Amino acid sequence: MPSYRSLFRVPEFTPLFLGTAAQTAAQTVGGLALGTLVYRATGSPLLAAVSMFGQSLAQVLGATVLLSGADRLPPRTALTALALAFAAGTAVQALPGLPAGALLAVVLLLGLVASLGGGVRWGLLNEILAEDGYLPGRSLFNMMSGLTQIAGFATGGALLAVLSPRACLLLAAALYLTAALVLRAGLTARPPRAAGRLSPTATWRANAELWSSRPRRLTYWGLWLPNGMVVGCESLYVSYAPHAAGTLFACAAVGMLVGDVTVGRLLPAGVRARLATPLLLLLALPYLLFAAHPPVPVAAVCVTVASVGFGASLVQQERLLRLTPGALAGQALGLHSAGMLTLQGVSATAAGTLAQLTSPATAMTATAAGSAGVTLALAVAARRAPVRSSDAPAPQRAAS
Repeated sequence: MPSYRSLFRVPEFTPLFLGTAAQTAAQTVGGLALGTLVYRATGSPLLAAVSMFGQSLAQVLGATVLLSGADRLPPRTALTALALAFAAGTAVQALPGLPAGALLAVVLLLGLVASLGGGVRWGLLNEILAEDGYLPGRSLFNMMSGLTQIAGFATGGALLAVLSPRACLLLAAALYLTAALVLRAGLTARPPRAAGRLSPTATWRANAELWSSRPRRLTYWGLWLPNGMVVGCESLYVSYAPHAAGTLFACAAVGMLVGDVTVGRLLPAGVRARLATPLLLLLALPYLLFAAHPPVPVAAVCVTVASVGFGASLVQQERLLRLTPGALAGQALGLHSAGMLTLQGVSATAAGTLAQLTSPATAMTATAAGSAGVTLALAVAARRAPVRSSDAPAPQRAAS
């Protein structure tokens, strides 16, 4: 398996890495600022959760009509345009006097645009790295995401103490512009990975092919449901601890970083393949302690330990690529990303609704219990779904 250092010697890896880091920083600072802005204006846990994670709700529409563009659009052009769209949308959210309904409308519109991002980005990563390089490459991206979130949430929390949420949103817009410049300048003008035009018909046809395999279906459900439900717990940090939400988000990022390093670099392949279910259970179970309404220091420990379980995603993505033909790799990864974000948005909305009716702690506990139950059900179903010859992927491309 390639080392992390060797990945930076691969052409285009560094600009893709840096551009994604700038976008992650923008999303972190902007999301916390928007959630705080909406909560201060409305006092609603539901609207605060939807403002931070509701963008994901539009991913399901994008996955059904736009996702074929993940393999049919030039990657550099698509990634640059997406970063520019987010810069413009975030700047609009910073306009004074914009009502909460208009803010949420912009959130959903950006979610629709973002549905292409995961497929284009991870398809390009799979293209520029050798076949055994995707897992350490994605692990390194996840580590970067974790570190950026740690810094972003800590910085965002500090900035919100001295600046207005709208000023923080403008800072996030500037970071999106920086990402667009890095991607445009650093990536090569590669052709699309697949022939044909972006169309709903092409999207539906490829999605149907991906969904036709039961092992792939179970892998997708495992990538979407347990993860999404735990993000529903995370969406309630602002309402659970309004003055310490940045701390809880940063602790979650620390745990995710530990999980990604452990799974991506330290564990041998044989051990790694058996850890998806235990890691998904770890992701949910510490949140059950929120039934006791723990103080912030205890809550921070629970959040950190639980987030180590996000490393399960690397194991599941590795399995998904083994089960997928190379020509569909971009759309397969895009469907994973869009479905995961959609379920995160649905879970954030459901958790926020339950918190509105009960309390944030109660909603977090119930959502975590649901995540653990789904994980166990999928583990039982997977034992009955051996990979058939018809599920095996076509021969993969040679490394670029």
